[in-house]
Order: sequence, then structure tokens, then C-alpha cells
Amino acid sequence: MLLNRLWIAMFVIAMIMGVGKFVFLHDTEIFKVIVQALFDSVKNGFELILGLVGALCLWMGIMNIGEKSGVVNLLSKLVNPLFCKLFPEIPKDHPAQGAIMMNYSANMLGLDNAATPIGLKAMNYLQELNPNKETASNAQIMFLVLNTSGLTIIPVSILAYRSGAMSKDPTVVFMPILIATFFSTMAGLIFLSFKQKINLLQPVVLAYLGGIALFIFGLLGWCIYHPGHIQLISDVGGNFILLSVIVLFILLGVRKKINVYDTFIEGAKGGFEVALTVLPYVIGILAAVSVFRASGAMQVLFDGIAVGLTALGVKTLSFIEALPVAFMKPFSGPGARAMMLETFKIHGVDSFLGKLASTFQGCTDTTFYILAVYFGSVGIKKMRYAPVAGLVADFSGFIASIFLAYLFY
Repeated sequence: MLLNRLWIAMFVIAMIMGVGKFVFLHDTEIFKVIVQALFDSVKNGFELILGLVGALCLWMGIMNIGEKSGVVNLLSKLVNPLFCKLFPEIPKDHPAQGAIMMNYSANMLGLDNAATPIGLKAMNYLQELNPNKETASNAQIMFLVLNTSGLTIIPVSILAYRSGAMSKDPTVVFMPILIATFFSTMAGLIFLSFKQKINLLQPVVLAYLGGIALFIFGLLGWCIYHPGHIQLISDVGGNFILLSVIVLFILLGVRKKINVYDTFIEGAKGGFEVALTVLPYVIGILAAVSVFRASGAMQVLFDGIAVGLTALGVKTLSFIEALPVAFMKPFSGPGARAMMLETFKIHGVDSFLGKLASTFQGCTDTTFYILAVYFGSVGIKKMRYAPVAGLVADFSGFIASIFLAYLFY
């Protein structure tokens, strides 16, 4: 319901802004600009999914090997004590647990292309357990909100873009992103614990969450005392683990005496079908955001935020010009990335705004995009409180990013 209202509002507001600019500012090009942005979004959405087809085929094939070789079941056993508490609807040792864990792991390593296909596979598992096929289950909401909160240990893509923009210190955002995503994830988890009546103070949950926190802040401390290792971790860590996972799946498949290649082909065939299923949802999200931005409504929104904060007595507003990245992030990863790169170009990649834009880009994931794609892939029409929970996590990550930016930069 929230996504439906937001989608309608963006188009209506864009139309009102267009009429206003035409009548009062005599801007005869405004409707042309909006319509062009609309058709560009359609093209960009199709190209985005086209690029995703290959990744979908690859990872659905690899996941099929993982299922047949028993790796997914092994992962399920490792996370079963925690997931039994967070996902009580999922039976013990169900393959959904392994797929969810692999999706979260890919997100933590900043491996976007790997995370989406695995996540779609996990969503299909959860849909099999869902008694009401058109309404999101508690397990599906928990999975997606923790997914969209974007817990990231190695922000590979952001560090790559900063290096490409000739940053003198591309890894300076490593620690702020790490901490901000942790706050985002915890905010989403705490919100859902109240909605789904999950006790996070259980010893098993505290042990797992405490272990994750210890690892994250231990890595943070290591990087503080060994800053020269950050680039090495970012360049080698994620990609090495990714390749190791693929090889491990293949070797275990050989050990199980399955036909690895045929198993891969069998799984990969579903990649194209999934891409076609999610295409309309991607087009819908990108179209609304594009017309909203092209009409000038987005700029008016941020000007209004600046006026409101000034009225409340907030004296430091240097972060306002980086907010377009934060606003765009829940809707479109490519859109937020474009905003980040535009900030690099205008203010400089190593400026305060350039670093803050990088932190916004990495502190959370594309909430509405993920909700539309993942739920759309299995035919979910009623998302319940999933959008609100995702936005709670996003907002927490953005607030944390602002505070961390002033602290670190």
C-alpha cells in the first residue's frame, strides 16, 4: 500500500511541478525534459535487467550445484540456531537458511551481482513455505529488511568508484560505511523484533549478534592500527572469497559424484525467466523516480529540508547537498550511484560532500527496488509493514552516516 501511494504521488507531484514551471516560469522545455527522463528510465531499466540476466544464470547454476552437493544444507546447519529464533517459520535445516546466509554473505562482501540471484533463490524457498501466496510472510519480511539494511564489511564497488575518480585516499570511507551499515541492520532487526514479537535477548541470538559485532569492531580496530591493509582487504578479500565459494561448490559436487556441468545448466536455465518476471517492477520504480527528479520536485524537497532544519536551529547544513544520494538510494542503486558520481564531479571525490555521498551510497541498500524485485519475483502483492521496516533501517543508516561523516571527515 505504501509503495502504491508513493508511486502515484511521484507522478502527480511531477505533473504539478511541470505545470507550475510552465505557467509561472514560462519553461517551455519542462514537459519535454520530464518525458525524456521517463523514456530514459525505461531504457535504463531494461539495460539493468539485461545486465542482470548473465549474473542470474551464473548464480542460479552455482546455487543448483550447491544444493545437489549439500553445501546449502551445511550452511543451514551452521546458522540454524540463530535462524530458528529470527525465522521461526522456517523448518530446521531447510535449504532456505543456507540460501539466506549466502545472500547476506554476498552483501557483506559488497558483491551486488552475486547477492541478487542468490536472494531471489532464497525468496523462492520462502515462498514455498508461505501459506498465503499473495501476502508477505514474517520470514520473507525479516529476510528482505535485513537484506535492504545492507550490512557491508567490504564496500568493493564504492572503493572502486572512488579510485576511478582519482581519490587520493579511496579507502577513507571504509570504516564509516562499516559502522553505518551495522547501525542500519540493528535498527531494522530491532524494529522487526517488536513487530514479530521476537526476543533478541535470548542467549543464542546475543551470542551470534555479539560475535558479528565483535568481528566488525575487531576489523575496525585492525584497520585503525594498520590503515595500509584496508586497500588489500578490499581488493583481494571479497573476490578471493567469491572465487573460493564457486570452486568449493564444484569440488563438493565432484565429491558427491554429480554431473557438475549439467547441474549448472539445469539451474542456469531459470535465470532468464526470473529476469523477465522482475523487469516490470524495475521499470515501475525507475520511471517514478526519474519523473520526480526531472520535474525539479526532488530539489524542492531538499530545499524544504534545509529550511526546516534551519528553523529548528541546526547550524551546520553542509551535508544537505549530499542528501540526493540518500534519497535516491532506497529507490535505485544506479540512480544513487549517478548522484554520488555527480557529487564527486561537482565538489570533488575527497571533499566532505564526496566522502559523505560515498558513505550514503554504502550505508544501506535499495529498499523499494529490492522489495519490488524480490516480492515481484514470487507474486507477492501485499507487503504488509516491510516498506516501513526497510525505511526505518535506511533512515537509521543515513543519520549514522551524517554523524560519522563529521566524526571521521
